[in-house]
Amino acid sequence: MIETLVSVGLPADEEFTIKKNSLKGVGCEDGKRIAIVTGIHGDELEGQYVCYELVRQITANMSNLRGTVDIYPSINPLGMEAVSRAVPMSGLDMNRVFPGSEDGAIAENVAAKLVADIKGADICVDIHASNIFIREIPQVRIPSGDSSHLLKYAKLLNTDFVWVHDSNAVGEGSLAYALRQEGVPTLVIEMGVGQRITKAYCRQLLTGIFNLMSHLGIWSVPEQKITHPMVSTDGAVNVIHSVESGIFIPLVEHNMWVQKGAVIGEIVTPITGTVEEEVTAPADGLIFSLREYPIVYEGSVIARILSMG
Repeated sequence: MIETLVSVGLPADEEFTIKKNSLKGVGCEDGKRIAIVTGIHGDELEGQYVCYELVRQITANMSNLRGTVDIYPSINPLGMEAVSRAVPMSGLDMNRVFPGSEDGAIAENVAAKLVADIKGADICVDIHASNIFIREIPQVRIPSGDSSHLLKYAKLLNTDFVWVHDSNAVGEGSLAYALRQEGVPTLVIEMGVGQRITKAYCRQLLTGIFNLMSHLGIWSVPEQKITHPMVSTDGAVNVIHSVESGIFIPLVEHNMWVQKGAVIGEIVTPITGTVEEEVTAPADGLIFSLREYPIVYEGSVIARILSMG
């Protein structure tokens, strides 16, 4: 059932609305509930395809549904329309204003109503893409303080990597942080690149979401064979920054294992035809983040490598 979560009046007799699709198994009103959220950042589109496929596949197989799946596909529709990470007009990052306030501006009002609506759910999956600069392999990000509790769920989502890391995506002001204060375990997904849809990554995560639902008893299909992710606490994350400015030309593929000293790419100057910097791997490991946008400045992130052991 499609329901209106937020309705706010705008100038010129227009209306701003945010909707959710609540799918409930017949006779399963007392079953468990999972919330799937995406579109907090308007330029992150990977979750749109995931939500589309979730709704399509669940509605085609309603007899398998043993609980409730609440899907919130577009929390920042104005940002999506404007191709903007932030909320237009205010410039606020939606994922820095939670838990929000019903008496606040649009972003804060939406944040408060979203938290109130999800409260009581058994688990939430908050789907993000990367920005336009960096491509990410499918990964779950969880805070170090809650890792022992969340890790068991994170490993069910069929991602390649679990990053136990106190980043902004899970810190104070984020949806994940606000929901954890309300007792809702929340898993943050990062994958792909901004303003694009990577269907292979989306399908990989989709398998994981159904697997998580099966584990929780929300989906009656048996748990599936999934990827067992690497976990950051089993190794070390190395972040590579550029020393020079220029155009970054990658010489390796994303999601590729490299050896220490291997040349990851070159930073070049087109007008002189010269290589300004060879970017090398500081350790053996997996490239889980790789520069997508080629223009770089001194200090730009080029790659992140997970070294194991």
